[in-house]
Amino acid sequence: MRTVHVPTDIRRDSFPKRSIVLLQGVFEPRVFDHLKEKRQNVFVLEGRPHLEAARNSCQQLRKRKIMPTLISDNMAGFLFFQDWVKEIWVSYQEVAQDGALCNVGALILGILGKRHRVPLYLFPGKPGNKFIGDAKEILYFQGKRVAPLGMRGYAPLVEWLPRKYITKIASV
Repeated sequence: MRTVHVPTDIRRDSFPKRSIVLLQGVFEPRVFDHLKEKRQNVFVLEGRPHLEAARNSCQQLRKRKIMPTLISDNMAGFLFFQDWVKEIWVSYQEVAQDGALCNVGALILGILGKRHRVPLYLFPGKPGNKFIGDAKEILYFQGKRVAPLGMRGYAPLVEWLPRKYITKIASV
C-alpha cells in the first residue's frame, strides 16, 4: 500500500465539522431569509442541466449578504465523506404523504443524508412544467458538443424523494 499525499486545501480540517448547509433545487425567494439567521457555510449545488439552481440560489443569497460556495452536483458525496454537512435543504415541486417531487439529485442527497445522519429539510420550490429535458441539454454545454457523435442523452429534471429520507417538510 502506498502513501497518498492529500493537498492541504482539501484536508478534513478545511471546514469545521458539520458546518455546511447544502442547498439543492430552485427555492421560493422567502426560503433564503431563514438562512440569514443561521450564518453557516452555505454550499449550492449547480443544478444541471440548466444551472438554474446555481443562478437562482446564488443571486438570492448574495441579496441577503450571504456568500455561498458553488459546487458541481457530483461533489456532495465528498462533503459528506469529510463530515462537513450539517443540513440538507431541498426544494420540492409537489409534496404528498409518502414523499415529494423534487429536482433531480434530491434522491442521492436523501440517501447520503440518511447514511451520514444529516437531516434533510424540504422547502417550497419553483413549480416546473417539464419532467424530462431535451437530450441536447446533456450532450452540449454552452452550445459546444461535449459527448462523442452517436451518443444518446437522457436528462430527467425531477425525481421522487421517498418520505423515509425527509426529516421535515418546512413551511415558510
